[in-house]
Amino acid sequence: MLRFAVLAVLAAGCQRTIAQTDGVFVSANEHVQVHCAVNLDAEAQNSWSSIDSGLDRAARRGEIVELYAHHPGATVGMDTIDHVLAGAYERGLAFDTYADLARGTAVFPGLVLSFDDTSVGAWTQTRPLFDQYGARVTFFISRYAHWSDDERAQLRQLAADGHAVEPHSVLHLRAPQYVEDHGLSAYVAEEFQPSLDALVADGYDITTFAYPFGARTDETDRALLDHIQLLRSVAFTFEGEGGPCPR
Repeated sequence: MLRFAVLAVLAAGCQRTIAQTDGVFVSANEHVQVHCAVNLDAEAQNSWSSIDSGLDRAARRGEIVELYAHHPGATVGMDTIDHVLAGAYERGLAFDTYADLARGTAVFPGLVLSFDDTSVGAWTQTRPLFDQYGARVTFFISRYAHWSDDERAQLRQLAADGHAVEPHSVLHLRAPQYVEDHGLSAYVAEEFQPSLDALVADGYDITTFAYPFGARTDETDRALLDHIQLLRSVAFTFEGEGGPCPR
């Protein structure tokens, strides 16, 4: 995902604000099954002013804005996370999760903030910041079979704090390429379903699947939505680079 963002900057040379990226906003009267989020990691080059524009739009229009990152303190600065959480709090945005969206209990206007992959130690270290603002976020988990008992215990603590835990595939592979190489049924059986089953077996209530890299097609959407309520892709803010977001 980040490599594509850098390439888009080089190719396009300019960038929309988050407020101008329609696909990452949801209104209360919409029924959206394929969601999109904007990347907050440093390589995506979304400035604080752009972030503020997205929070402002959500507050002004009564929408939910969707943002995501990966490793606090590494791919995204702690100061950026603080800026996002403080900005949402100051604007009166609710801290919603994808489970809230799936269950119809999301509060508008709001922020849905998610963190992807495996950085549970860094997520745990961010707990005081989440607590400071009363923030609830979503963690999309990949490579769960390789997690240690301690890492799984940390994830349980995050869930106990009120955060949502959702699947992000077995090996973090691109769905369209996997389907091209092995077939759609193989992707469902080998990358998608086991990632759900592993979390369900550990007691998590699953509602949403995040595509690795946001890579999706209409074909994969139809197949996966037979098994789960919502999907999450990504939207790019680069001019001339639409990204995988279908909206």
